Amino acid sequence: MIKDEIGAQIKKLRNEKNMTLKQLSELTGLSIGFLSQLERGMTSVAIDTLLKIASVLDVSINYFFPEDNSQNDDPVLRRHERKIILSDKNNFIQYRLSKDLSDKEMLPRLIEILPRKTYERVNLYSHEGEEFIYILEGILTYYYKNQKYDLYPGDSLHIHSGEMHNWENNTNNVVRLIEVTIPNKFKKK
Repeated sequence: MIKDEIGAQIKKLRNEKNMTLKQLSELTGLSIGFLSQLERGMTSVAIDTLLKIASVLDVSINYFFPEDNSQNDDPVLRRHERKIILSDKNNFIQYRLSKDLSDKEMLPRLIEILPRKTYERVNLYSHEGEEFIYILEGILTYYYKNQKYDLYPGDSLHIHSGEMHNWENNTNNVVRLIEVTIPNKFKKK
């Protein structure tokens, strides 16, 4: 499972740097409890959080998602070749939609958002770049600039990510969507 692998990689890097969980917590602003659970594969991590950890551990986020070296010049990614790039603690799974992300500006993903288990308030956030979303299945609730939008299959949204935003699935069904973001956080520098 991907979260087990990521957690083990974080623990290995932290130990190689002779860093305690407390030190990693202080440098990332994440709780010791969360980091401990992450390292033991008991929780998953969002991309933005993983970026913080990678930065403190002085590695690229690509460290946690090694490229498949069997790739050739064929740009087509077949459905059976699709890989999970992240399972998130907030009930969503991201699949990469490109064979090679290392030299691309855009990050295309298929995202499946499971029904919410808890009904805590959704925290809005912002980051650099742009996001494009196209709803394939289900009803997505999207928050942008203090507005709430319900998006249905066939609806799309294109925003500047520097504005406060987030999403949630308030239904009993899975929401499936295509998301394309810029910048691509997996691009090699």
